[in-house]
Amino acid sequence: MNRVVITGFGAISPLGHTAETTWKGIVEGRSGVGPIVHFDPSDAPVKIAAEVRDFDPEVALDRKLARRLDRFQWFAHVAANEALEHSGLLTNGVDPKRVGIIVSSGIGGLDTIIEQVLIYKEEGARRISPFAIPRIMANGASGTISIEHGLRGPSFSVASACASGSDGIGTALHILRSGAADAMVAGGSETGVSSFGISCFYRIGAYSSKTHDTPSPFSGDRDGLVMGEGAGVLILETLDHAKERGATIHAELIGYGGSSDAYHITAPTEDGSGSALAISLALQDAKINPEDIDYISAHGTGTPLNDASETLAVKLALGEQAYNIPISSTKSMTGHMMGATGALEAVFCVQAIRDSVAPPTINYHEPDEVCDLDYVPNVAREMPIRIAISNAFGFGGHNSVLVFKRFED
Repeated sequence: MNRVVITGFGAISPLGHTAETTWKGIVEGRSGVGPIVHFDPSDAPVKIAAEVRDFDPEVALDRKLARRLDRFQWFAHVAANEALEHSGLLTNGVDPKRVGIIVSSGIGGLDTIIEQVLIYKEEGARRISPFAIPRIMANGASGTISIEHGLRGPSFSVASACASGSDGIGTALHILRSGAADAMVAGGSETGVSSFGISCFYRIGAYSSKTHDTPSPFSGDRDGLVMGEGAGVLILETLDHAKERGATIHAELIGYGGSSDAYHITAPTEDGSGSALAISLALQDAKINPEDIDYISAHGTGTPLNDASETLAVKLALGEQAYNIPISSTKSMTGHMMGATGALEAVFCVQAIRDSVAPPTINYHEPDEVCDLDYVPNVAREMPIRIAISNAFGFGGHNSVLVFKRFED
């Protein structure tokens, strides 16, 4: 079975337009949450979100291409382009038939759906954009990245709500292990920040009602998530392929576990058993024990139910060792990026291993008796990190866990 390594990564987020500027904001404990500027929020039930600011797609991308893409595809291309450049993959004469793409999205082109439905309603079918369908498709980012770079390997997206990006990376791991490809561009992108998207989460009681110092994952005063947007992409390669072309290896992906709660369409299992199973399966796949884990990147949405359930899941899967492992939620800074969130947090795990620093959970104001683990409150922690795991859980009961390791030849 092929070993799989990370040779490049890219990101765009509410904290920056690159992986490194985003990571700098994370380590500094800076919040990307603020008043909504992407649209007029006067009719929205809440007025804050974690938006990508000061972004001009016609500067960041080819002007003609940018005009044909949805906002979620803009971000996917920016992150993928950075990751490809970082890896040097396309400058080494690689076989494009052996390079695949899985850039996932839980929703797809939500901005386009809203825009084109309104046009149809007000102006009729003949005014619908001929680019509407490719902008809406959840697989649109994978398809357009494939076309832009001439990559001809397996290309598709995974849709498992907020686990989409993580599941896509896990699926890429299986493809590379099987030998069906030499390299995969894998990640996720999402742009759910719209009046409609925010209103949907507000209506189910999941959105934070606070106007500052939010979201507050694992804190006793947490009251909901704050929606974010952006993209994260990894370049995964088989170890032999990466070595053959002399690539810089940033970390190794050694495990993936997936499970279903089979319980409720939006609520996690109260005892954490569904997500605990995914953690256990990921450790089994990685052939490691709880004592080997140095850091956990939590799903940590800031909703009362999720954070309590995740805490129970970690304890159920890891036993008493759970109390010895720092666990933090970067959603406290980026907001909840839905289908992209697991991918961006995978990038953070690689950077955490590289820099030996555990990101903080900001807005942690007070302890909660049901959330009693070490959540790295408010300030990043310098510490050796050899193995990090990343949790991503989605509506529908989808659970996805990835295991990253410092590369050792």
